[in-house]
Amino acid sequence: MNAPQRRIALYSHDTQGLGHIRRNVELASALVADRPETDVLLITGAVEAGALALPANTELVVLPAVTKDRLGGYASAALRCSLADILALRGDLIAAAIAAFSPDLFIVDKEARGLRGELDRTLSITPRLIGPGGRRARLVLGLRDVLDGPERTRREWQESGATDTLLASYDEVWVYGDPAVHDVTEVLALPESVREMVRFTGYLATGRGDGLVPRVTGGRPDVRPSGKYVLCLVGGGQDGRGLARAFVDADLPVGHHGVLVTGPYMGRGPREELTGATRGRADLTVHDFLSSTLELVHGASAVVSMGGYNTVCEMLASRAPGLIVPRVEPRREQQVRADALASRTHLTVLHPDNADATALSGWLASAVAQAPRPHAIDLDGLARVPELAARLVDEPSLPLLLRDVCDATA
Repeated sequence: MNAPQRRIALYSHDTQGLGHIRRNVELASALVADRPETDVLLITGAVEAGALALPANTELVVLPAVTKDRLGGYASAALRCSLADILALRGDLIAAAIAAFSPDLFIVDKEARGLRGELDRTLSITPRLIGPGGRRARLVLGLRDVLDGPERTRREWQESGATDTLLASYDEVWVYGDPAVHDVTEVLALPESVREMVRFTGYLATGRGDGLVPRVTGGRPDVRPSGKYVLCLVGGGQDGRGLARAFVDADLPVGHHGVLVTGPYMGRGPREELTGATRGRADLTVHDFLSSTLELVHGASAVVSMGGYNTVCEMLASRAPGLIVPRVEPRREQQVRADALASRTHLTVLHPDNADATALSGWLASAVAQAPRPHAIDLDGLARVPELAARLVDEPSLPLLLRDVCDATA
C-alpha cells in the first residue's frame, strides 16, 4: 500500500539576500527525503530562488519583491506602488496559495506575522484548512539561532506582537540552533506558555545539499580548482566589497589558488572594481553567483566569510579553518553568532574594521597549516526536523466542527 500524500508549505519573506530561502530549501530537502510522498510549496520573495537547486516534488511561488535599504527601511523593489499596497498584494497571493495547496504543515520563517503583517490573512484561514491526511493544518514558526542583538531582538519581538500571535495561531516554534551556543528563549525572556512550544533542532549543517536537483539542465559544473585553494564568501554581496577587496589584495598561501564569490547582489561599481583588480591573475578565480557554495566550502583549505547562518553551517560541517568577518550594522546578528561560536569551535572572528589585506594574509598563512579541529556543537538539525514534523502532523487533532464548537464556547 502506498503511503498517503503529505503536503508542506514553507514561507520566507526574503527582502535581502538568499539566506531565508536557502534555509527553507534545505528543510524541504530533508522533509522530502524522509517521506518521498511529500509535496512541498516554497513561498519566497527572492526572484533569484528560481536558480537554486530544489528537492523532488517541490515548487516555488515567487512574490513581488520588497527591498530593504541599509538603514532597514522597506519599499517595493520593482512595482511602482506604496509599501502598503505591495504588502497587501503579497498577502493576498500567500493566502490564495495556502488555501489552494491546503498543507498538512505550514512552516513560517522568522516573522510570526510575516513581513509587516502580510501573513495575517493566511493565519486567519490556516486553522480551517484540512490537509490530505484529513487533519487540520499545523503551523510552525522557524527561527534561526540568532535574530539580532539582545535589545533589538526583544524590542522587535514585542512590537510585532509575536508572543500573542504564537499563542493564538501556532503549534510549535523550531529554533535552528544549539542552545549551548545561543539560547533565544533566554534572550527574549519568553513566558512559560511560549517556552513550552519551543524545540531546538540543532544547526541545519550535516547533510546540506543532499537530494537537491539543479533547475538548469546539463548538470552542475565543478567550480573547484584542481589543486589546493582558499575561499572567500561575502554572502549576497550587498555590503561585501570591503572584505572581497581585502581578499583580492591579500597574499595567498604558497601552493594555493584563491577563489572569491561576490554574490548576486553586489553593486555594479564594486564588481567592476574587483574585476579590474583581478584581471590577468592566474592564481585567483572570481564567481559572481553560484547556486551552491557547499562543494567549495568542503574542499577549501581555509575559508574567509561573512557570518550568515547558511555559510556558517557549511563551515561548521566542513571542520576546515574558518575566519568569520561578520556584518555589524544595521543588525548585529552575524556578530553575536560569530562571537558565540568562536569560543566553542574551530572558527575565528575578526571585526570588519580590522579585516584588511595584511590581516587576511597572516590568517590564511597560519590557517592552511592547521589540521581539522573537532567541536561538540549540535549540527544534526536536518535529521531532527523530519522527526518533529512527523510527530506534529501525525498526532491526532480535533475534528474541524468540534474545534469550532470549542472555540465558540471558550
